[in-house]
Amino acid sequence: MSEETPTQSLPIPESCGPDAPSGFPGNVSAEQQAKVGMLRNELKSAGCTERLDDPSLLRFLRARKFDVPKAKEMFLACEKWREEFKVDDIVANFHYDEKPLVSKYYPQYYHKTDVEGRPVYIEQLGAVNLTEMYKITTFERMLQNLVWEYETFTSKRLAACSRKAGVLIETSCTIMDLKGVGISSINQVYQYVREASVIGQNYYPERMGKFYMINAPFGFSTAFRLIRPLLDPVTVQKIFILSSSYQSELLKQVPSENLPKKFGGQCECEGGCELSDAGPWHDPQYM
Repeated sequence: MSEETPTQSLPIPESCGPDAPSGFPGNVSAEQQAKVGMLRNELKSAGCTERLDDPSLLRFLRARKFDVPKAKEMFLACEKWREEFKVDDIVANFHYDEKPLVSKYYPQYYHKTDVEGRPVYIEQLGAVNLTEMYKITTFERMLQNLVWEYETFTSKRLAACSRKAGVLIETSCTIMDLKGVGISSINQVYQYVREASVIGQNYYPERMGKFYMINAPFGFSTAFRLIRPLLDPVTVQKIFILSSSYQSELLKQVPSENLPKKFGGQCECEGGCELSDAGPWHDPQYM
């Protein structure tokens, strides 16, 4: 699947342009643009024909600090993984029919947009009950669904959000609810979270816009400060650790009418926000 569709004929984001961080659409130096061309030519020589648009190549280059050989290695590893994991087949044929039941034990869903037009992704880590989930689904199908969601996020959600905003939207706003998280819940979901993190970082780089961890348990912020120096400063700037008094901060990023009521917003989708999949990606004028 090509990532060119959502990027064609769209203005650069308002968050880009001359005031944007270097290396993003709208603020690419002559040297960076030359590296985009170098990477594209090397990938073409290696037999790659898809996902070679400028925004996609810039994401891989940013992920590797504009080191062309490392970005090429990352891109080729991604293409190899896509073939081995049968991503195109998943996009065309995968159906996660058990999702409504799985959602009861591990709520993960997209729901409307933030103030910058990004899709909002919500995950309630503290609600995990893997024992019950595995009566309904399998670890393999969970990962297949994750990949299907990433592909849909790229080709449909971002495309629709970009059309609605009138500018290129490349990232998401994530809300990770840690309410109820303990040793048992972390242990249950560790393998999945680890694999999901590998897939996100290695094969869908530079898709994180902002990341809010809410209801962080006591001591979590202190622990994060200890590991903060080990993380990429660019990544650190996107992460916000909030306690149970998170609503006012979160509402600065997500409009009240878009935020589910359980998180301090006003939205009450019929049948529940968890399964509504509400957003511009279902609006005919943006689909």
